[in-house]
Amino acid sequence: MTLDEAKRGDQIEIVHIKDALVRSQAIRLGISEGSRMQCAEIVPHGPIILKNRKQEVAIGQKLAHKIKVERVG
Repeated sequence: MTLDEAKRGDQIEIVHIKDALVRSQAIRLGISEGSRMQCAEIVPHGPIILKNRKQEVAIGQKLAHKIKVERVG
């Protein structure tokens, strides 16, 4: 599934980021393949808020659609 399909409260792992430009944008936000984080909030028609430890990052819908994730534990 892609990040934009995650549900609030899901624990997710980033599986694959195919596009090199998207991958570089994600790395700047502290997100890379293998990263595990929580989907903290989903703003309707807005960004997805990811929480990693005490840091929160907002990912836009278009970017989120290009990031493959899977639910973990």
